[in-house]
Amino acid sequence: VLARIIGGFGVGGALLIAPMYIAEIAPPEQRGKLVSFNQLNIVLGFSASFFSNYLINEAGLRGLVTGEDVWRLSLGVETIPAALYLALLFTVPRSPRWLVTQGREAEAQEVLEQFNSTSAAREALADIRASLASARDAARTRISDLFNSRMSRVMLIGLGLGFFQQITGINAIFYYAPVIFEQTGQARDAALLQNIVVGLVNVVFTVLALRLIDRKGRRPLLLMGTSLMAVALFLNAWCFSQATFKVTSQDVQGLPPAAVEMLEGLDEVVYTDQLALFAAIKGATNDLSPEDREVVNSQLNDLAKRSMSINSTLVLIGICAFIAGFAISLGPVMWAMFSEIFPQRVRGLAISVAGFFNSAISYLVQHLFPVGMDSLGPAAVFSIFGSFAVLAVIFSAFIVPETKGRSLEELEHELIGSTR
Repeated sequence: VLARIIGGFGVGGALLIAPMYIAEIAPPEQRGKLVSFNQLNIVLGFSASFFSNYLINEAGLRGLVTGEDVWRLSLGVETIPAALYLALLFTVPRSPRWLVTQGREAEAQEVLEQFNSTSAAREALADIRASLASARDAARTRISDLFNSRMSRVMLIGLGLGFFQQITGINAIFYYAPVIFEQTGQARDAALLQNIVVGLVNVVFTVLALRLIDRKGRRPLLLMGTSLMAVALFLNAWCFSQATFKVTSQDVQGLPPAAVEMLEGLDEVVYTDQLALFAAIKGATNDLSPEDREVVNSQLNDLAKRSMSINSTLVLIGICAFIAGFAISLGPVMWAMFSEIFPQRVRGLAISVAGFFNSAISYLVQHLFPVGMDSLGPAAVFSIFGSFAVLAVIFSAFIVPETKGRSLEELEHELIGSTR
C-alpha cells in the first residue's frame, strides 16, 4: 500500500505537469493537438495494461504463473514504462516561459526556435516577456489568490471540467469494466477480453480527437462527446433495467447445503430487479446459522451474475459508445483547457488545485461505485452517471469558452483582464 501511495504521488505529478509543459512550448495553432498527445499516451497506457492483464491472467489459467503471482505481475510490469519515462525526461528542454521568469531569455529563445521560425520565436518571446511582467511573484502565490473575483470565471471552468470528467464515471467504468461485463454473465477471461475492446475504442477515438481539436475547436468536441456519453449511459441503464433473474439449481452450487435447500423454491420465480432478487434470497435464508448466512451474503453478487439474463452485446456497445464520447471530449479537452485558461502567474498552482479536485472526485466515485452497484443496482448507477453527463452538456454549452488558435497571453487577457 505504501508503494502504491508513492506511485500515486509520481503519477499525480506527471499527470498535472505534462499538459502544462506541452502548452508552454507548443505553437498556439498546434497546442490543442499536442496537449492531446498526452491524453493519447494515457489511453495507450490503459490499453497496454488491459492487454498485459489479459495475458498475465491467461498465463495464470495455463499454469505458467501461480495464482497469487498474477496480481503481483500485473503491478510489477509498470516498472518498465516508468523507467523509460524517467530516462526520456532527460531529453526534454526547459519551458521557455519558466526560463523567462528566471531571467534566462537567451535559453528561452533557443527553446522557442526548436518549435518555431526565428521570427515567430522572437514574437512569442516578446509576448511572454509582456505577460510575465508580474509573474516573478508566482513563488509567493497563495491558494486564496485563485478564488478572488477576477479568477472566478476560470476557476469555475477548470473545477467544472475536472468535476464532470470524473463524476460521469469514466474511471469507475474503466477500473470496474471486467466486473460490469461479468455482471452480464460473462466469464472472467471473456470480460478481460472485452476490456481490451474498450481500450482499443478509447485509443481510436482519442486519435480522432487529436485530429479534430485544433480544426473544430474545444467546445464542439465537448458538446458532441458529452451528448454521446449521456445517450450511452442511459442505454446501459435501460439494458440493466430490462434484465431478468432466475435462480436455478446450478446457480446455488457451492453454497452451504442448508442454504441450497432453502433456495430451491426460487427457481419458479423470475425477478426483474437485482435488489428484489437479493431481498428474496435473504428472506429465504433468514433462518440459517449466522455462519451460513454470511456465506450466502458474500455470494450474492455471484448469484446475480449466474442468474441474470441480459443483452450483453448491447451493454458492450453502450460502454464502447460512452468511452468513445469521453475520448473525444472530456478526456483530452479538459487537459488542453487546463493548460490554456489559467494565467501564467498562477498556472502551476491552479492546475494543481484543479487536478487535485479532479482526483478527489475520481477517488470518491471509484469507492462509491461498487457500493452503488450492490445497494442501488446497475440501472440506477448508470442513470445517475447519465444525469451528470446531461449536466456536462449544459455546462459545456453555456460556461466553457472556445480557446482554439489563441495564444496563452490572449486568453489570459480575455478571461482575466490585464496581467497587472
